[in-house]
Amino acid sequence: MARILVVEDEIDICNLLHSELEAVGHTVCQAFDGQTALDIVETFIPQLILLDWMLPGLDGLTVCRRIRQNHLVPIIMLTARDEEVDRILGLEVGADDYISKPFSMREVLARVRAVLRRVELDTRSAPPPAVPNNQSATPTKASTEQVLVRGPLLIKEVERIVLLNNVEMDLTPKEYDLLVLFASHPGRAFSREFLLQTIWGYDYDGFDRTVDTHMTRLRKKLGPLGEKIVTVWGVGYRFVV
Repeated sequence: MARILVVEDEIDICNLLHSELEAVGHTVCQAFDGQTALDIVETFIPQLILLDWMLPGLDGLTVCRRIRQNHLVPIIMLTARDEEVDRILGLEVGADDYISKPFSMREVLARVRAVLRRVELDTRSAPPPAVPNNQSATPTKASTEQVLVRGPLLIKEVERIVLLNNVEMDLTPKEYDLLVLFASHPGRAFSREFLLQTIWGYDYDGFDRTVDTHMTRLRKKLGPLGEKIVTVWGVGYRFVV
């Protein structure tokens, strides 16, 4: 169960989300405008944010962009704007998922579960426990995991740091997960359906373009190395050694 911040200016919708999420065990905090949401993020420390696009004052895109400057908390955008360009814009500013209004609560709960399943809540940045001098430490993943190297690309999986030509890359959580998956399995073709289930945590209709959008952004950030991630027509993508 997680701490979830619901940012929605329509009180009825906000209360509905609040009650349904609490009914399945989550701790929920509400905000009805963008500035309040930004203030709550610093004190409530949410593990997931449901963020409406159209808000009084600061709109959802601005709020998302500002949160992304300091936090990696997953963000699901809620909006009546369902044009493809709007979905892409939301993803570009750092949203992890996108739900169009009107929506069903079953869909919202399913996507919340999916996002939380693939996020290591409260543990990703936790340091290993101290070991007294007279005791030997038990090997952990952090002490045994190898650095992944693919040409000019170096991935430190423990720290979730990617270096390209010795320069640290600025990747979103999903771009990082995609890159690690491809770099860990060079030569293997992955279908869009597999990527949706593995990276996003579930399968949902109409969002194959979500994969394509993220792949386009990732290739662009990789520069010439991005050409090594090739499209397998009718299937998906493959990282060419």
